[in-house]
Order: sequence, then structure tokens, then C-alpha cells
Amino acid sequence: MTSFAARAPVPAHADEPGLHSSASIPRHVAIIMDGNGRWAKARRLPRVAGHRQGVEAVRRITRAAREQGIEALTLYAFSSENWRRPEEEIGDLMGLLRHFLKNEIKELTREGVRLRILGNYRALKADLVELIDDAVARTATNTGPILAIALNYGAQAELVAAARRLAEKVAAGMPVSAIDEAAIDRELDTDGLPPLDLMIRTSGEQRLSNFLLWQAAYAELLFVDTLWPDFDGECLAQAIAAYGQRQRRFGGL
Repeated sequence: MTSFAARAPVPAHADEPGLHSSASIPRHVAIIMDGNGRWAKARRLPRVAGHRQGVEAVRRITRAAREQGIEALTLYAFSSENWRRPEEEIGDLMGLLRHFLKNEIKELTREGVRLRILGNYRALKADLVELIDDAVARTATNTGPILAIALNYGAQAELVAAARRLAEKVAAGMPVSAIDEAAIDRELDTDGLPPLDLMIRTSGEQRLSNFLLWQAAYAELLFVDTLWPDFDGECLAQAIAAYGQRQRRFGGL
């Protein structure tokens, strides 16, 4: 597990935001944003306070990712398993999502960011779906970095849906031999995004939690102790510096 308080040495100045070489910068970073509840508990606050601070961290990291040259940032906001949480907490999370979409879309548009949504977000309440559709449409022609938000997302369900679509294509006449890795990629929610280079999970947990299982096949994994509400641009810069020290062989020598 990586602890940013006691990490391996990095190249000179590599821990300063914006000073990475282009070769060491991951094109696509995904983050499992974990630790909101523990952040609140440690301060004897309600869980929603942790989620509010988590939204502030989203703002910080979205901005920092742009500044540090990341092409695509994917954030795990709400999994298909999160419906098991208390109804009140789900309501708080959806309220914060509404607030984010209403208040951040102007900045995203101004910065040229394209918004993408992964997962079956249309299962959410109608007013929230309308907000999401509007935000995606308003940023669709932007040519800058991509912010992908995973909502009601589960990687296993994503793969099942891709398999079903391919089966339908085979039934319609597509040869089975046409099914390869690229064909599966095209059926996933991440179609059009750069290959996943780096996946970060905050809070010290070390599992993928049904997130981007196919896409993470050769991604570098980084598990850090920092709770999500405390994750900031410096933490992201340190994660990129750690990524830059990895030797990616993709099965070779």
C-alpha cells in the first residue's frame, strides 16, 4: 500500500504539480473515491458531511487533472451495489450530484471539458436524468479533457450488457470470428476513452469493487491511505510521480 507520508523517492521536482514529463503522465486516470464516511466519523460528523467534502475533492481533482495534463479522468461516484445503503444516505448523495451538475457545468464548459457518464444512469430519478443529459449535451462539442463519472455502474453488468449486444449482432449475421478484444472494447461504456493507465483507490482499501474490470487489465494500481475528502492536487501529483516510476511491460520483458 502506498502512503504519501512515507513514499519512495521520486525524480527531482516530480512531486510538484505540473512538472511531470509528458512521458510520465498517464493519459487516463480512474479513481475509486473512498473514505467519505470514515472522514466524517473521525470528526464526529454525520456521513453526509463527508460526502459534501468529497464533492469538494471532486472539484479540486478535476481541476488538478486538467492542470497536470491528464486527458481523461474517470470517477467512481455511485456503484450499482450502493443501492444497498440507507435510503437517507442515497438521497443525500443524489442531492449532492444535482448540486454538482447545476453548479459546475459552467466551469466545465468554460474549461472545454467533455462530460461522459458510465453506467445505467437512466435508472435514476427523472429530474436527475434530465440534468445529466443536459450537462452531457452542453459539453459534447468541447475538445478538451474528458471527465467521466460512473453512476449506477458495475463492471460485471457492463460486461454482461456488452456480451448480449455482441450476441445480438451474431444473431443478425456478424461472424463469431469478428469478436475480439477491440470488438468488446467498442461495446463498453468507456468506448472512445483512452486506455486506462492508472487506477487509484483512496482510504487504504485494496480492492477494485467491481470497477472497470476489463479496462484495468494492464492498468497500474495505486492504493493510498489518504481519505477521499483529503485528496488534493498534491496527492494527485504524487500519484503521477509514482506512476512515472513504474515499468509497464504489458506481458513482455
